[in-house]
Amino acid sequence: MAGTRAPRRGDIISIASTATVDPVRVEVRGLSKSFGQVRAVSDLGFTVEPGTVTGFLGPNGAGKTTTLRMLLGLMQPDSGTATFNGAPYTALPTPLRTVGAVLETAFHPARSGRNHLRVYCRAAGFPLSRADEVLVQVGLADAGNRRAGGYSLGMRQRLALATALLGDPGVLVLDEPANGLDPEGIQWLRGFLRHLAHDQGRTVLVSSHLLSEVEQTVDRVVIVGAGRLVREGSMEQLRSGADGAGTVLVRSPEITRLADVLRADGVAAVQEDGTLTVHGSTPADVGRTAFAAGIELHELRSRTSGLEEIYFQLTSGSEQFAAPSTTGQEATR
Repeated sequence: MAGTRAPRRGDIISIASTATVDPVRVEVRGLSKSFGQVRAVSDLGFTVEPGTVTGFLGPNGAGKTTTLRMLLGLMQPDSGTATFNGAPYTALPTPLRTVGAVLETAFHPARSGRNHLRVYCRAAGFPLSRADEVLVQVGLADAGNRRAGGYSLGMRQRLALATALLGDPGVLVLDEPANGLDPEGIQWLRGFLRHLAHDQGRTVLVSSHLLSEVEQTVDRVVIVGAGRLVREGSMEQLRSGADGAGTVLVRSPEITRLADVLRADGVAAVQEDGTLTVHGSTPADVGRTAFAAGIELHELRSRTSGLEEIYFQLTSGSEQFAAPSTTGQEATR
């Protein structure tokens, strides 16, 4: 669509006059919230480090939105804290310069995108020039004078992101920021968020259901289910397990002897179709054992799981609304 081109790969990205920001650490500790008899969030704790993009994942009803609303001071927790460098959002002296957030997109349909941003600039005491600066950064410079009511869903997402960037914040909290973006826009957003974190030291927390996109964007993941923390860590830690050991695939002309040697050391190994699957180990450990036993190897590699597979394994049973089975008799109905 004309006037909405996102910066392409290789474009210079700069959202402010300063190249870096002061690091801000986000900490959630013992956060709990109930609505009547429903426990939406229960003793939740995690950390979002500066210089990283962290994915906030979980099934519908897992408590993600409630958590983000408590983090941003929009909802009072029953217990626990959510802080930015030790201070709750409501105690920040200039919150819009510390935290930029997009939880939903809401605009006056008759107001132009530029005037929408200028209203926020006036309310927050920002120079009106910031409106034009952020419009450029999100690819809406040529559409700034158009009414927001005529924007597509993807354009509204870009305008919401521009609003969050007005204060040049050290922290960005984004709920489904890729919703409505076309493939080029999603690619741009991925690079943009990583630039903000890796090159400028910002703290980026992204809630999303686009698992394949999250896997390509984030450095760390926080997964929640039924209001509780399920797993927190880097993508490497999720793939390999908390102890750093995962699953190794091995091929060898002496596969049976290798299996016996590994089992003698207490390592779980399953032999099938000429391949040995070793659980709870690393390629280096298996290779060292094979070398010591004088066993020839033809293949030795880690088997890594994608984020989608890991996610469903970790959140199985915590879905608020589970679809009926499509296997067995269910599939024939």
